[in-house]
Amino acid sequence: MKVHEPEYWAPPANFLAAFGRAGLLKTRNAGRAVFLLLEACFWLPDVLARRREFVRQIIICGIKSLLVTSTVALFTGMILALQAGLVLKDYGQQVQVGTLVSQSMCREMGPFMTALILAASVGAAMAAELGTMTVSEEVAALQVMSINPVRFLVMPRLAAMILACPALTIFSNVVGILGGMLVADTQLGVSPQAYYDNAMLYLHNKEVYVGLLKALVFGVILTIVACHAGLSASNGAVGVGRATRQAVVTSFLLILVSGYVITRFFY
Repeated sequence: MKVHEPEYWAPPANFLAAFGRAGLLKTRNAGRAVFLLLEACFWLPDVLARRREFVRQIIICGIKSLLVTSTVALFTGMILALQAGLVLKDYGQQVQVGTLVSQSMCREMGPFMTALILAASVGAAMAAELGTMTVSEEVAALQVMSINPVRFLVMPRLAAMILACPALTIFSNVVGILGGMLVADTQLGVSPQAYYDNAMLYLHNKEVYVGLLKALVFGVILTIVACHAGLSASNGAVGVGRATRQAVVTSFLLILVSGYVITRFFY
């Protein structure tokens, strides 16, 4: 990906021209993001050459995000168990709450909540870091030295997120199911053994695999969106803030849309 100079456009003549220009810019940025993804994937075999940066990104994406991810997953499982259990209790079926929590966490809520947390924290940090490097011409200096910015900056972040997001999703699923077990035992009168039996009875491999596929796709999306926004930043500190905001908002929207598409495709 080449770093371009800031672009200046003449004011649009009317509303139709402004709408067309916005659509053109959005389409062009989407195309550039796709090419950025392809180039980053092309350099993935060289990840060991950037192993120090790769390990640093693994720590940022995985270990430093573990506390907030586990907290959100715990209360997500507890809320699912409480809300569903209160309804099921009216019909004497509160023992089935384990099935609902395990299915919901592994199929949807685990990867979804993990991706949102990573997009809001790690994705925003990526966009701000690369945006600062871009506006201060550090990325341009890399190009002058014949260092590929995608291989040097984007590829280690993408490789780290490909590993970290599914790993955090597995951890979130386990923590969320345990949180549901806690609520079922203390507030719904369902024993841990009964909860566990029902949670595992209808939890098939497909739910786990589809959830991990979602986590992988979400991780790729938020990394590429954040890196593209950072590398496209301009106009100093204001541009870095704008790029960070756009990265988070776009990541959220694409995670929602892609999550629905994947679910619709497999179910």
